[in-house]
Amino acid sequence: MLVIRTFLSAAAIAAMVMAIGASSAQAWTRSASGSGPRGSWSSTHSGGCAGGTCSHTSSFTGPRGGTYTNSGSTACAGGSCTHTVTTTGPYGGTINRSSTFTR
Repeated sequence: MLVIRTFLSAAAIAAMVMAIGASSAQAWTRSASGSGPRGSWSSTHSGGCAGGTCSHTSSFTGPRGGTYTNSGSTACAGGSCTHTVTTTGPYGGTINRSSTFTR
């Protein structure tokens, strides 16, 4: 069974937001695909930062057709950053996470 996990700590996101500051939108996109003995897979990822908030969205479709999605954002103001993320599995189950980082 192929399992992909993405971990993005609130501290890392907060550092990225602090480094970018209030600059213009910083966007990125990424995609990948491949095949193996169990079939083909594909993934797409995108994100960006603007006005003190960074967000990202990603999806992964495995060899058996199941798709996992992950989206989240981090916003910083007044010395505190809040990170929220939602992960949805191929059968519709969701996990919501939230954390706060104070500088």
